[in-house]
Amino acid sequence: MEEKERLKQLAAESAVDFIRSGMVIGLGTGSTAFFAIKKIAHQLHNNILKNVVAVPSSLATEREALRFGIPLTTLDEHPAIDLTIDGADEVDPGLNLIKGRGGALLREKILIQASRRTIIIVDESKLSSRLGASSPVPVEVLPFAWKPTALFLTSLGGPNIHRLMPDGRPFLTDQGNFILDCNFGPIEEPVHLALKMKERAGIVEHGMFLGLVSDVIVAGQNGINHLKIK
Repeated sequence: MEEKERLKQLAAESAVDFIRSGMVIGLGTGSTAFFAIKKIAHQLHNNILKNVVAVPSSLATEREALRFGIPLTTLDEHPAIDLTIDGADEVDPGLNLIKGRGGALLREKILIQASRRTIIIVDESKLSSRLGASSPVPVEVLPFAWKPTALFLTSLGGPNIHRLMPDGRPFLTDQGNFILDCNFGPIEEPVHLALKMKERAGIVEHGMFLGLVSDVIVAGQNGINHLKIK
């Protein structure tokens, strides 16, 4: 296993230790969350955890959870989630995030906002001094409006790339929307930028997660570091 993958697994497995029997949990999307799914399944199958049900943040996560035998539920059945475990593309010192490289940013944000607690799991390469310094901001947009929306985002300082599949077709989210990856660079005022994007018709959601999490588990060469909002 490559070192980066080993660190992802280490962070994910550390986060699973916070799950208790009887919990409703949210499952994020992406390679780091996949390691958590495997660990949760192992603990369920060995009766270390019992009566745990999960709400997946994407169809891909749903397929993986079912493959490993994790019982699933919905927000209709459980509108309040005890704990969500998810990854991130970038984390700043205030534990604000950029997420969405896997294309599930809308459902991931919904799960996090419905959760009593969220634990974000990353390797140390995802830490950044300022949001946007190392990762573009994914923005989910309606296909009907993607071209004028792309121009609008460029006017905010974010030249963008229309995310495509390997065969050249547009990448589609689980909601059937497009993703524009916006290169704002280091963002001086993320709250202001977020408000500007939320005001624009055609933008479904953006990948900045501001003030939504209080726990980030970071795996690095020196082991596990649990970051918390002070």
